[in-house]
Amino acid sequence: MAKSTKIISFQGEIGANSDLACRRIRPSMKTLPCHSFEDTFAAVSTGEADLALIPIDNSVAGRVADIHHLLPASRLHIIEEHFQRVEHNLLAVKGAILEDLSHVHSHVHALNQCRKFIQRQGVTPVVHVDTAAAARDIAERGDKSHGAIATKLAGETYGLESLQNNIEDADHNTTRFLLMAPEPAQVAPDEVDVMTSFIFRVRNVPAALYKSLGGFATNGVNITKLESYLIDGGFVAAQFYAEVEGHPDNHAVKLALEELNFFSTEVRILGTYPADPFRKSMNNIHQ
Repeated sequence: MAKSTKIISFQGEIGANSDLACRRIRPSMKTLPCHSFEDTFAAVSTGEADLALIPIDNSVAGRVADIHHLLPASRLHIIEEHFQRVEHNLLAVKGAILEDLSHVHSHVHALNQCRKFIQRQGVTPVVHVDTAAAARDIAERGDKSHGAIATKLAGETYGLESLQNNIEDADHNTTRFLLMAPEPAQVAPDEVDVMTSFIFRVRNVPAALYKSLGGFATNGVNITKLESYLIDGGFVAAQFYAEVEGHPDNHAVKLALEELNFFSTEVRILGTYPADPFRKSMNNIHQ
């Protein structure tokens, strides 16, 4: 009998943006907060959680540090992607007003993404490990002069009032999450709007990267993401994380991957999954 899917793990505290994303992508599941990304992956590997939701990049802050190293090591599979608009809210203890605030607490990325608002208000930013943790600490402090930048969910969780909504500088502020599972998603090769994520290492010879990616160009396969990062503590060997449109069993993608394998020392598929409809809206905007 198949195990029921009931728990989804995330990095952060209850009320964090990742917690909110979990509730949107799997509203019937219970969320499990974890201290680190390693703990988030481990919760699935040990059976404590059924799925894990991991942020991979943000339209303002860029890629999330360490995720590209942790994804392959987790041995989990990407089964879904989720784009979530980030909405930062200014939270404070009940009875406080905007003019009371002298300090505002949040994660470093949230503070940076609300820099203009912070400067206009003339308040002092205070870095916390997590947006929800900042909200919790503000609630425990009970000081009207200290506020937090976090989600509405965090405000509801810790009994805070929202003094102002959507204080982020960029209205396109969006985080992309990957849903991870012990088994790969069942996606048919003929399905439309499919994404495939994989890692690869090229041979240490001239033009190896150029040659390895040539098959994607000649076969008309669109590469939507290509990022490199150093491995094994050195400055010579690099591993690449890539995402393409299409299924590995599609004729064009299959030929491209065969050429990639010829020039690479390792190619490993991390997941094939349905493309989030958000991608179409992005394409329409930029066309």
